[in-house]
Amino acid sequence: MKKNRTILVAALAVLANTTAGSPAAAQEAGQTISLERALELALLNNPQLAQSNASLINAGTTRQRAWGSFLPNLSMSSGSSLNSSQRFDPNTQRIVTGSSTSYSAGLSASYQLFQGGRKFHEMGRTATAYQEAEARLQTQRFSVLLQTRTLFLNALRQADLVNIQEVSLERTQQNHSISLSRFAAGEATQSDTLRTLLDVSNGRQSLLQARNQLRAAQWSLGRQVGMSGPVVPAAPEAGLDPAPLRLSEAEIIALAESASPAVRAAEAASRVAQIGVDNARSSYLPNLSMSTRYNWANQERSFSGGSTSWGLSLSGSYTLFDGFGREASVSQASQTRRVSRLSEEDARRSVRQEVDAALRTLETQVQAIAIAEESVLVAQEDFRIVRLRYQAAQSTILDVIVSQVALEQAEVNLVAARFDYSLAKAELESIIGVEL
Repeated sequence: MKKNRTILVAALAVLANTTAGSPAAAQEAGQTISLERALELALLNNPQLAQSNASLINAGTTRQRAWGSFLPNLSMSSGSSLNSSQRFDPNTQRIVTGSSTSYSAGLSASYQLFQGGRKFHEMGRTATAYQEAEARLQTQRFSVLLQTRTLFLNALRQADLVNIQEVSLERTQQNHSISLSRFAAGEATQSDTLRTLLDVSNGRQSLLQARNQLRAAQWSLGRQVGMSGPVVPAAPEAGLDPAPLRLSEAEIIALAESASPAVRAAEAASRVAQIGVDNARSSYLPNLSMSTRYNWANQERSFSGGSTSWGLSLSGSYTLFDGFGREASVSQASQTRRVSRLSEEDARRSVRQEVDAALRTLETQVQAIAIAEESVLVAQEDFRIVRLRYQAAQSTILDVIVSQVALEQAEVNLVAARFDYSLAKAELESIIGVEL
């Protein structure tokens, strides 16, 4: 009987070693970068941010065109012609014979004297649109920073979870070794060895899954920073422990209402809508324009001689009735202005709500970290005692397994609490547009 027990112990030990061996060669690690470098690369390679920057450049070009409307339009023309043997000479007002060549040049200018104030409205609109584009660029910038921080922290979180699974697998293998020793000595049942062996197999599977998730997180971070491969995040030197904020809660809320990129963009959009109303109302005023021209013509290839002419004209127009088109434009612009003002107020309320939620999350996570740290200490001590009791035949292997599962969950909760705190802080910085 003892010989059979020895053979069974040896077989289970071989199976456990096979199961507990390196699950698979670790995949090739990617380049290691710091958080600061990841943020820098993400700002350079993000297509959405590039699109927002292009919108800002286009807004600047439109603003330049609005300034250009206060200057006259200038044009110049020149040409030459070869006429047939019989032709009408406009200079002599006679029919002449023989071919001839003529040369001409002209310079003209035009200027809109008055358009109901639309030039000033357009200048104000383009200036405000440029400010809106700046605010939206800033909003997109902090959105990219938040995405990058989230992916960076997620990769760090997955690395910590892999470490937890590795340590847990090592504990499980130790449990299996203890059960084998006790079974060989006749102090444990075969069920203990089988349960611990199954626990080893489950631990290896959990480790494989954790490593796959870590790899996926590293690839996501690599794509975010513009690299064609996985990226390994370097642990921050300051760590992930909670730190006091540079601003008080009242200062953060006040800053969010006044300087938040989302609020600034909503304010600019509201001003653009108001200018749109003024511009629509300007259609009830007349238009005045002036133009002038100077022409020269000569049949000789010379600037001396020839004939010249000039002209100056002043014109005005006023639309008496356009099928209620002006009224419709004013009504539509007024409704757009109303919606924009409501959106501006809603943006302020939304920012206040988001800031309060982020602050409460920070407070909660600070307490959650403290609770999780205490839970890990309690779980570690409980596992140590239960394992010693099992070795002394005062508890069952099921007690050891349950205690180890509780310890692993406590360690996972601590990792989650620390990273949730960091993410909540990153979200708060994205809302107010200031790093804390």
